[in-house]
Amino acid sequence: MFRTVLALTLALASPALATQEYILPTLFDVSGVAADDVLNIRAEPEAKAAIVGTLAPDAKAIEVVEERQGWARVNAGESTGWVSMRYLAYRTDVWQPGALPAGFRCLGTEPFWDARREGGDLVLRTPENQTGDRRPVQAVLDRGVFRDPARVVVARDMTLFSQPQICSDGMSDRIFGLSATLVIHGDSPRMLSGCCSIQP
Repeated sequence: MFRTVLALTLALASPALATQEYILPTLFDVSGVAADDVLNIRAEPEAKAAIVGTLAPDAKAIEVVEERQGWARVNAGESTGWVSMRYLAYRTDVWQPGALPAGFRCLGTEPFWDARREGGDLVLRTPENQTGDRRPVQAVLDRGVFRDPARVVVARDMTLFSQPQICSDGMSDRIFGLSATLVIHGDSPRMLSGCCSIQP
């Protein structure tokens, strides 16, 4: 009983303890690594696993898509790997109400497509249209849950739904933390599916 009361007292007295944890995917900075060292990316979430890449000691805005027993899954080039969470510092500026992170972009492979916000537009690119189909963004909606990455981007004749879910592009070994559904309205409506990233 005493421990429960003490825990509640500490939570009320310290806003940091009462703050909601992050929801993945989100961004972290490398922290606590010596300036002349690197943070190893390993093939599996364990210290003895093979090294598949490295992060600089001052690397910023690293997208973490999954967490497992103190290890964080990150993408390195066209592959994925794991780094120790003890060397990552959580960024609180990533998911703001009614907004998208600067690096937010969605893509699909069957068929190939790429969508991202550029200024006030949602821009859809396909192999047939590399310059992009630009549609003015009317709203960026969220669920009203603190730090929740789920978003709906409403643009003229186009709506992009993005929600936290482990996702694969089917072409590389990368793993994404957001699934995407893009609905194109108009005379011939169609739906595209894919994944999203927030890595700058």
